[in-house]
Amino acid sequence: MNKEIDVAEERVLGELRKVRDPDLGKDIVSLGFVRNIKIEGASVSFDINLTTPACPVKDQMRDEAEALVGALDGVTSAKANMTAEVRKAPRMDKSSLAGIKNIVAVGSGKGGVGKSTIAVNLATALSMAGASVGVLDGDIYGPTMPIMLGVTGPPDHVGNRITPRESSGLKFMSMGLMVKTPDQPLIWRGPMAHKAFQQCLFDVDWGELDYLVVDLPPGTGDVHLTLAQSVPITGCVIVSTPQDVGLQISVKTLRMFEQTKVPILGIIENMAYYVCPHCDSKDHIFGDGGARRAAEQIGVPFLGEVPLDLPIRTQADAGVPIVIAQPEAASSVVLRGIAERLAAQISIQNYNTPVLEVE
Repeated sequence: MNKEIDVAEERVLGELRKVRDPDLGKDIVSLGFVRNIKIEGASVSFDINLTTPACPVKDQMRDEAEALVGALDGVTSAKANMTAEVRKAPRMDKSSLAGIKNIVAVGSGKGGVGKSTIAVNLATALSMAGASVGVLDGDIYGPTMPIMLGVTGPPDHVGNRITPRESSGLKFMSMGLMVKTPDQPLIWRGPMAHKAFQQCLFDVDWGELDYLVVDLPPGTGDVHLTLAQSVPITGCVIVSTPQDVGLQISVKTLRMFEQTKVPILGIIENMAYYVCPHCDSKDHIFGDGGARRAAEQIGVPFLGEVPLDLPIRTQADAGVPIVIAQPEAASSVVLRGIAERLAAQISIQNYNTPVLEVE
């Protein structure tokens, strides 16, 4: 009987080898995704353990796997249980951040492109998909995420460790939580900003996180270099607007990350178009497809276009990201799709990064 089950398992695995992960370019058996095959008479069930709960093709892979196994002779029922386990970046070995699997930086060439709004919605979308996510507001001089997440007041301390605040399913830290009033300016020189950022990164008890999204200040400067030199970043995302001026400056930020050996996970075009609420016509107010063309020319992934949408702004001011407040809104659907493509790029990056052997 055991031999018959072994033979049956090989038949199941043989069919599942036909299912390929389109991002990693290998079949799900070779990748080690297939687990817990159970054969009970004519019914077969198995787990497909993906590299992220935000996998953009998980439904497609499930349907293909069930169809292939269900077509085997003698099988009347096939059930694929989709699970996920985010892989840790191979070089993520800082002891104080040991529980964090991936650090993802979000940057822009200049201010006013909606970078922080995009960052908080992407982080929230990843959390809604089932990942454990934290957000670090790295804009020391102009922190806006306390407003976007509806969080006020200083975080608690346990000993010399800072307990992050929590909102919208995210663990969260910002220098904006440390000031007495929201309009209090931080008049600091570069070394002080460097130290403050390190404190917000290393002295916070982040716990176990699949992703820590770091919202960087616009441009290139001390905070960017501090992050790039302090921890092995899984990769960075560049947020830009379509017009040429914004793109040219954003490309400078991208080149800075390349020079500091930070992988580029992709470019997002924000304020890509405006949809008239009365007639549904689409207007490209700031230009059409500039970021997509730039991504193609540079040879980095283009993650998607986010519309110029009033509810995105109003929800940010209200302290609840639009992907939570209005999950069925068109812009929320777009942002969730971009989060899925970002998660896929993170998985690809980790798969292609060699593991360093400890001497």
